Amino acid sequence: MVATLLSIMVVLLLLNFPMMIPLMAAPLIVLFLYFPNLDAMILMKQFATGIGPYVLLAVPLFIFAADIMTTGKTSNRLLDFISSFIGHLRGGYAITTAAACTLFGAISGSTQATVVAIGTPMRERLLKVGYKDPTAIALIINSSDIALLVPPSIGMIMYGLVSGTSVGDLFIAGIVPGIIVFLLFAIYSIIYAKIADIPLTAKSSWGERFRNFRRALLPLGFPIIIIGGIYAGIFSPTEAAGVSVLYAFILEVLIYRSIHIKELPKIARSTGLVTSAVFVLVAGGQAFTWVISFARIPQMITEAVLGPDPSAIFVLLMVTLFFFIGCMFVDPIVVILVLTPIFYPAAMSAGVDPVHLGVIITFQAALGSATPPFGVDIFTASAVFNKPYLEVIKGTPPYIIMLVFVSFLLIYFEELSLILL
Repeated sequence: MVATLLSIMVVLLLLNFPMMIPLMAAPLIVLFLYFPNLDAMILMKQFATGIGPYVLLAVPLFIFAADIMTTGKTSNRLLDFISSFIGHLRGGYAITTAAACTLFGAISGSTQATVVAIGTPMRERLLKVGYKDPTAIALIINSSDIALLVPPSIGMIMYGLVSGTSVGDLFIAGIVPGIIVFLLFAIYSIIYAKIADIPLTAKSSWGERFRNFRRALLPLGFPIIIIGGIYAGIFSPTEAAGVSVLYAFILEVLIYRSIHIKELPKIARSTGLVTSAVFVLVAGGQAFTWVISFARIPQMITEAVLGPDPSAIFVLLMVTLFFFIGCMFVDPIVVILVLTPIFYPAAMSAGVDPVHLGVIITFQAALGSATPPFGVDIFTASAVFNKPYLEVIKGTPPYIIMLVFVSFLLIYFEELSLILL
């Protein structure tokens, strides 16, 4: 049955069907082949059940807020603020890129939105101060992956949906790993700038710094509202998403006037297209999960891969390996929806904290998003910057090595995920 399920998915993918088709068709065909007496309406109900949870409302709201800010001036204000303070330092513009991606990730929750919003203006600045294009693009792609770690992470929302883990706890748990990745990238940027002899840029005056700080003050309120509100228990992650849309509207439409109110339907239409694709994947993932659970496939796979009584460390190593490889080839949302139900029961039996497991899974989704051959952010960058695939991936190895190193830190030091809880 496992072979049939995987074969159907692989064949449909090779025939260039979008991922949503094999994700929904494979469990349906397996159900007819192996359980012909079962009512097919059971599977139809699973499609509806998948998109029913209240927490999923956060996804379109965060995407809508990100789309408003990407269209507006939020990203440029953040970049000007950060670069005025550290742009003149050795590797300052590279550190600015990583910091801006971290901050924008704490606003949008989307790696691809971060590539577009921060990558487009920062690539020009990096090239102007002496960075080669593959190095600049690799920095942008991998720094954008921090968006999956810091709240509001769409990847964490998906994991929380599948596993039943508190999304608010997952958001808070991702902060420290996200900061660790940023610090590693900052250290590497300083070392690289010295080796490559990147020239220093002019130092901003305190007057310029104060002006840029004042211009960025309101955009900096986004992560404070989202993280602070959830951490203080003022509102749930879904309510935080609604607040972020209202805040983005007030900023870009009423205060900055960078977006005319007539443009909002067009932005909302774009959000709707992305949301519909995500929700179809979620619906298919729920049906897929029900079929493999009904057929006891998770138990068979975990027994074959993990053995009868695996340790917590061994389970986490296997989770890391499977999710990393999966996200190299398939959209991270799909991997989270498909693999989480398989490994989650074994991880709980081995005594792994569900929040810690969620951080590790989300981290692998972030790492896989920027890893060849098919990391989604690679193709996003290729399209946005109009660069060939091989040039986009040329500078990625150092960042992949650093992210793999952090992966092992998270596996062996649970406190890195749970320290703020």
